[in-house]
Amino acid sequence: MIKTALLVIDAQYDFCNPNGTLFVPGAEKDVERIANLISLEGDKIDAIFLTLDTHKVLDIAHPLFWEDQNGNTVAPFTLISRKSVEAGKWVPRYHHEFVLKYLQTLETEGEFQHFIWPEHCLIGSKGAALDDTLMNAVLAWTHRTRRDYRTVSKGINPLTEHFGVFKAQVPVANAPETELDERFLHELNEYDQVLVAGEARSHCVATSIRQIVKFAPSLAPKVVVLTDCMSDVPNFGHLADAIYEEAAQNGMTFAKANQVFSGK
Repeated sequence: MIKTALLVIDAQYDFCNPNGTLFVPGAEKDVERIANLISLEGDKIDAIFLTLDTHKVLDIAHPLFWEDQNGNTVAPFTLISRKSVEAGKWVPRYHHEFVLKYLQTLETEGEFQHFIWPEHCLIGSKGAALDDTLMNAVLAWTHRTRRDYRTVSKGINPLTEHFGVFKAQVPVANAPETELDERFLHELNEYDQVLVAGEARSHCVATSIRQIVKFAPSLAPKVVVLTDCMSDVPNFGHLADAIYEEAAQNGMTFAKANQVFSGK
């Protein structure tokens, strides 16, 4: 019997609801397909892991952390490079020297360039909650199978972005929650297949996939990316294409939700 885990990344109100602060177009349909998979094929799913993007207002990737040359709070969707900070175009209101090193590390290691997002998934807010459609399906699955779902919080440390499930973009000293989560990678590797879905394909899903390939290559061939259960932040999808191509070369497979268990 194939042992299957479902990993759903950041399927939260702010991403999946049209009224969310960082709504990903298409996400509302993605969660419907994920919920449908759980409802129809839940007896074949042995574990469900749900990641939760979790932020403070004063986060390195939120507007209030930054100001322009005139002291105005930086607008969402602003791209910030180390050179622009050194030139004084953008000024971090906190931890100036740390931020310069952070930006340099991002750029040196080829991670996504630093970007300012609207405040989203704030701790305690409605926006941080799981999408209702998915939550209802997961609760029904738990009651039916008597297996509890697991949540994994990420993004809690305000001094680093945490797109990927398994590691922050730049780990922060003395902050274990930002380091590589080897235990979770090992736990997923105990399954025969790991279905991956969630938001956004262009960022958090892509970075998680990249981290699996880099840090747990033996897990990669077990991963099935559910292509119709994730969507891109508009105009950013192309940034992740190379990540998915590399994943395929390392044995990951790609399927629609209704194809996963066909013939099994």
